[in-house]
Amino acid sequence: MSTYFPQVTQPIAYEGPKSKSPLAFKWYDASRVIAGKTMAEHFRFAVAFWHTFKGTGADMFGPAAWVRDWNCGSPLEAAGHALRANFEFTQKLGAPFYCFHDRDIAPEGATFAESCKNLEAIVAQAKELQKETGIKLLWGTANCFSNPRYTHGAGTNPDLNVFAYAVAQVKHAMEATYELGGENYVFWGGREGYETLLNTDYPQEQEQFARFLQLAVEHKKKIGFKGQFLIEPKPKEPTKHQYDFDTATVLGFLRAHGLYEDFKINIEANHATLAGHTFEHELTVASAEGKLGSIDANQGDYLLGWDTDQFPSDLYSTTAAMLVVLQQAGGIGCGGFNFDAKCRRGSNDALDLFYAHIGGMDAFARGLVVADRLIQEKALSGFVAERYSSWKSPLGEKILAGKASSDELDAYVRTQAEPTVKSGRQELLEIIRNEYLLA
Repeated sequence: MSTYFPQVTQPIAYEGPKSKSPLAFKWYDASRVIAGKTMAEHFRFAVAFWHTFKGTGADMFGPAAWVRDWNCGSPLEAAGHALRANFEFTQKLGAPFYCFHDRDIAPEGATFAESCKNLEAIVAQAKELQKETGIKLLWGTANCFSNPRYTHGAGTNPDLNVFAYAVAQVKHAMEATYELGGENYVFWGGREGYETLLNTDYPQEQEQFARFLQLAVEHKKKIGFKGQFLIEPKPKEPTKHQYDFDTATVLGFLRAHGLYEDFKINIEANHATLAGHTFEHELTVASAEGKLGSIDANQGDYLLGWDTDQFPSDLYSTTAAMLVVLQQAGGIGCGGFNFDAKCRRGSNDALDLFYAHIGGMDAFARGLVVADRLIQEKALSGFVAERYSSWKSPLGEKILAGKASSDELDAYVRTQAEPTVKSGRQELLEIIRNEYLLA
């Protein structure tokens, strides 16, 4: 295998919190057991092919700014170089998985048939590299948003021909994921939304999107793909309003269209904040229904109004996230934590990719350690249990079981004194959380 990262000659090792090496893990110890599982099993970290190997440093104010050794030759040759760089990087990083969009790993051809042929050629190479390195595919997905044909959406496009093209593209992307042993398949409605209601038939687009997903479920069953289907919410950008606005919206849509049992949710931290929520809010909403399936590990900049896709470094956020994941039965299951994150435009050295991923993995690993201690020592949960303790009474259980009437509660209130408002102790709980983070 060619060497695209000669500066890193050995796999990144765990050296502990006292290490000063920027090319070493301070907190992520893959074999360390916490809450009955190793860190590797808790996280199932994945490298995101699109940002890591196809990212150029471009933004809305400037074109490509990075030069990468693997971007050379014809489009198909460059795809092969990028694929090999992906496996070298992922292996040296020590991550067990990678993930991709179809048009990221294989170039789009002049015709749909040529695009399919390109994808097949790259999948064959990826299959050999997976076997050689032991790295697995966490999930695949279809890029149904970049090509100009998808200007007005894919599954929700007003043109039937575009809808059919998107269905066919998803079909082949799913088959590629299946062939590579992918454990999940993700749907992200990159342009499934609207800019203005003046030209939009909202009920029609909702019906189309439901049928788009139903066709995917049907094909999944047809080919025998046993992987998990995931939907990734995002509220806006590039459209003003996207139909998969947030987790609650997605779950409601799935229920309304008979798809609830077929999907779980893939939550991205930066998308949560764009929706006006916290990362942990979105995780909690999904987990409350047993629908938290996978995580895009990144963060946004609260002072900017777009999807900045930064590598995660906020320990408050990663700790809050791991509190949710640890308390979900089975944890993340067959999902994982993929780094849908990109280096800043000015971080133009390929070595920065290592620093970024190491920092992100350490941030979540430390969050896991702190969250586990908070749970084991009931530092927060004890207060929460006490706060809701009245609901454990016979009357509380009767209400929640649907066996108490309004008349019964009317009579009960007449026998009671005026309720007293008990403190929520928010400031104290924040102090406790900080003490555990600093310990």
